[in-house]
Amino acid sequence: MRFKVILALVNDEYQDEVIKSAKEAGATGVTILNARGEGVHEQKSFFGLTMETQKDMLLFLVEDIISDDIMDAIYQAGKLSEHGNGIAFCWTVDRAIGLESQLPILEKDAKEHYF
Repeated sequence: MRFKVILALVNDEYQDEVIKSAKEAGATGVTILNARGEGVHEQKSFFGLTMETQKDMLLFLVEDIISDDIMDAIYQAGKLSEHGNGIAFCWTVDRAIGLESQLPILEKDAKEHYF
C-alpha cells in the first residue's frame, strides 16, 4: 500500500466538521496537535500584546488513492478558500508501521478503488 500524510491547519471552529468530513471521505483516524502560526500579514496587537491565532494541526495518514478526496473534503469543511482559515497539504510517506488495527479497513478500501 502507498500512503500520504495530510497536514491541515484549521481554525478551532471548523475542527469537528473537518474531521467528520475527512472521515466521510475515507480517513480512518486523525492526530490533533495545537499550533500557532504567522503568515505574510503582521500579527495584530492590543495594548502591546500580540494577538496570536491558535490553530489545530490535524494529521491524517491515508491511502494514496483517496488523498485527493480527503483534501477536497478538508478544503470545503474548513472553508480554506476564505482568508485566515488555514491551509492543508500532503506528502508521500516512505514507510508506515503500527497500522495493524487499520489494515482490514485499508485493504477493503484499496480493493474498492484499485479493482
